[in-house]
Amino acid sequence: MSKIVRTVANQLILFVVIFGLYVIIQGHVTPGGGFQGGAIIASGAVLLIVASGSQEIKTWLRERRLSVVESSGALLFILLAFAGIGTVFFFNFLVGSRLFGGIPSVGPNPGDVWTGGVIPLMNLGVGLKVMAGLSAVVLALALFSGGEELEE
Repeated sequence: MSKIVRTVANQLILFVVIFGLYVIIQGHVTPGGGFQGGAIIASGAVLLIVASGSQEIKTWLRERRLSVVESSGALLFILLAFAGIGTVFFFNFLVGSRLFGGIPSVGPNPGDVWTGGVIPLMNLGVGLKVMAGLSAVVLALALFSGGEELEE
């Protein structure tokens, strides 16, 4: 690709990641969530692969790193699910706490992000897992289509 395409892609990746994180964190009050935000961030990896080529991206986007991020997302989700096990599995133990404000009123409300409790954190876990998984799939497809193999 040309230098212009690579420069624009390198400038856009920051906005793609920020928008993906916004969709992940706001997922409980707006349409979106962990899966959608993770897919948006993975599309940023696709943008970089198309603009720079899979060989250059492979140098810093390793399979092991993606595996660690994916496992961290799954571990975060499972830990949050078991954290409220004293009451019930997947208990939202952070809602109503000092950190996350009061319990939201029943019915229409302005959609305050701090009233979600553990839900935004669970969305973050799902987002990490989806982002790493989809990025690994796209990177593997890009590398294997060029005749290269992934290195351990």
